[in-house]
Amino acid sequence: MARPNPNILLQDVDADELAYEVCEADCIYAVCYQGQPIQVRKRNLQFSYPGKKYIKTTFPNPGHAFNLAERLNLRFATDLFTVAIMSIGRFIEE
Repeated sequence: MARPNPNILLQDVDADELAYEVCEADCIYAVCYQGQPIQVRKRNLQFSYPGKKYIKTTFPNPGHAFNLAERLNLRFATDLFTVAIMSIGRFIEE
């Protein structure tokens, strides 16, 4: 089944004819550990180059979040990784 077309909020085309489209999302799905939002970091213990890499843990579609939570639960032999829905909330400024 094909994914439905999203509602496009903004669009910009650059000189290389690449289109940047800002699409509407209902909410964001975040992978959590024991109910708390997390970051997942990968690094090679043998080499310091290229350094640490942070894995994406928030997604606009639930499937990717559930897949990551399942993989983390298998890797760490637990069932404490879950998916939370994050909807529009408070805003902060830098």
